[in-house]
Amino acid sequence: MQIRPVSTAARVRRGRAAMGRGTAEPMPRPGDRAPQFALPDADMEMFELADALRSNHVVLYFYPRANTPGCTRQAADFTDRENDFARHGCVVVGVSPDDCLTLADFRDEHGLSVRLLSDEDSEVCRQYGVWRKKEVDGFSKMTVLRSTFIIDRDGVIRHALYDVNPRGHAAEVLELVRAMDARNARNGNR
Repeated sequence: MQIRPVSTAARVRRGRAAMGRGTAEPMPRPGDRAPQFALPDADMEMFELADALRSNHVVLYFYPRANTPGCTRQAADFTDRENDFARHGCVVVGVSPDDCLTLADFRDEHGLSVRLLSDEDSEVCRQYGVWRKKEVDGFSKMTVLRSTFIIDRDGVIRHALYDVNPRGHAAEVLELVRAMDARNARNGNR
């Protein structure tokens, strides 16, 4: 499969266009400090972004709902590449508004190994600007805009990808992490 590069700026523009009107939450951009948070995972253990960033880069991806075809594909693809991300000093974490028990069932049913976090009140989704209004069959509802952030060990967002397609997305993100890791190695950074 060939991955067509799309600039982060183009993704931000596309994501903003997909949102429509009435979006009050700011959308973090590359170079911004990543909003800090703590959320429970599928095992009801707390994940703190600050703790993860002490020794790793973090791929933080937001998805609308567990056990839907696109979300399952995306989580499975990230799981399949989890060792590749780890080789580049990076952990992958998925966030959705699902409760912890739903996430545990989702993980177990599909053999997922990436850490899945529960944001039931959508507060972290709001902090990252991905909690958006969407029209479905003439009705307006709030949902998560499928988005991914690559955060370096210093807590800075290096890539912000909005309104992503789950097909091939994990491979695209891995290439961005590889390039970031190679750039850091050349510059003598950790």
